[in-house]
Amino acid sequence: MLEIVVETENGERHVRVSAEELTGLVRRIGGEEDRFLVLQRIPDLPDVFAQVWYETGGDYTLEHRDGAADRHFQVALGGPEDVAAALTGWAREGTGWGDGLSWSPLDMGPAREVPPLDLGEDEREELERRVREVLVGGYASRAELAEIAEEYLVTEDRRPVSREQARALADRLWLERVEEQAAWRGETDPERLTRAFAALEAAGLTARENFTCCRACGQSEIGDAGGPDARGFVYFHTQCTDSAASGHGLMLLYGAFDGSPDSTVAVGREVVAALAAVGLPTEWDGDPGRAVTVTPLDWRRRLVG
Repeated sequence: MLEIVVETENGERHVRVSAEELTGLVRRIGGEEDRFLVLQRIPDLPDVFAQVWYETGGDYTLEHRDGAADRHFQVALGGPEDVAAALTGWAREGTGWGDGLSWSPLDMGPAREVPPLDLGEDEREELERRVREVLVGGYASRAELAEIAEEYLVTEDRRPVSREQARALADRLWLERVEEQAAWRGETDPERLTRAFAALEAAGLTARENFTCCRACGQSEIGDAGGPDARGFVYFHTQCTDSAASGHGLMLLYGAFDGSPDSTVAVGREVVAALAAVGLPTEWDGDPGRAVTVTPLDWRRRLVG
C-alpha cells in the first residue's frame, strides 16, 4: 500500500491505497464535482503535496509542491496512465520519479509573513496545551488542529489568534510530533486497538474510534454509524481519547442493538476477547452497565493528517 491519503473533489478520503487503486481514481476523474485529486504523504507535512486536475476533453494538469512556494511545479499530461505513473512515483518517494516530465514553476507569489502571537504567557501555554492534547490523541488533521488553535481562546468580543497564526502554531507542533514518532519502532498500542476494532467490525459489530464528542452523542448516533445487520456496537468518544492520551487508560462503550442485558454482556465479552487477541489488557467485571477499560495503555498513535 502507498503511504498516502487521497482526497477527491466530491469529498471522498482514501487512506493508504494501492498503486492500482490510485490508478483507478485517476482514471475516474473528469466529470462534474469529480475533477481533481489531492495527495498528501503519511504523515502529512506542511507544503508537501501533489494534485491533479482534469476536465473531460482537456489535458491533465499535474502539480507538486515540495516544502515552499518556490518549490511548486506543474506539467500538462495527455493521459491518465502517465499521471498515475507519476503520482505513484511521488507517493513512493522514488529517486527521479519526475524525470522526463516538462515541469514548469508555478508562481504562487511571495510568502505572507505571519506575525507572532500577541498572547500572555498563561494564555500561550493554555493554547499550546490544548493543541498538544488533541495532537497526541492522533486523530486530528493539521487543518483540524489549526481550527482548534484559532477558536480555542475566542470570546464574544475577542479573537486573539488569526487563521494564519493558528496554522503556523499547528504546523510547528505537528512537526515536533512527527520528529518524535520517527523514533518509534514496531506496532503501537493504538495500532493494536485498530486491529481489534477491525476484527470486531468483521464479526458484525459497529466499531468506531474517536467517535463523537461525548457519550450522549455517541449513544444517539452509533445506531446509524454501521451496517443494517450489525448486532451491537463498541466505540470511544473524543473525551475518552483525551484521557488515553494523558495516560489514564481508554474507556470503551459497548452494547447490543436489541437492548437486552444478556446480549450486551455477550458483546462485552467479544470486545474483551478481541483486545486480548491483539495483546491489550482490559478491566471489566462482566457488568453490562460498566464500561470496558483498556489499561495499562501506552498511547502512541502515529499521525496521518
